Amino acid sequence: MPGPSTALVESKIMTQQTRKVHIQVTWGKCTGDKWCRLDTVDLSSPVFGDGGVYVIWHGGAKPRVVYVGQAKVIRDRLAAHRNDDRIQAYAKYGLYVTWAIVVSAHRDGVEVYLANAYEPLVGERRPTAEPITVNLPWD
Repeated sequence: MPGPSTALVESKIMTQQTRKVHIQVTWGKCTGDKWCRLDTVDLSSPVFGDGGVYVIWHGGAKPRVVYVGQAKVIRDRLAAHRNDDRIQAYAKYGLYVTWAIVVSAHRDGVEVYLANAYEPLVGERRPTAEPITVNLPWD
């Protein structure tokens, strides 16, 4: 049985390429251009009142991303993570957080992309959206 025509394959590839979305985001840091500690960052700051995505990681000898998530109000989710035993299991290594404001229509896709990129230690549920690429916090 013959394979698909070259034109059909090229058309599919071009369609997939044009559907990919890339968003440039600004990753949040604390005063002095330093990464924020999850346990001490001031969640009452207005920057945490918006919706977006966030990345929590530990700083140990071999730093790893612990959790990737999204929220309508970032402060609410980060406050909950301060009390999440699964995340706090890594507190002995120092937990850090960064966040980016992302419109609700893109949050699922950005979360999927970040989870695929970092394979976090905690968090088995993910949205079923197509990944939306963003610049990574350590780029």
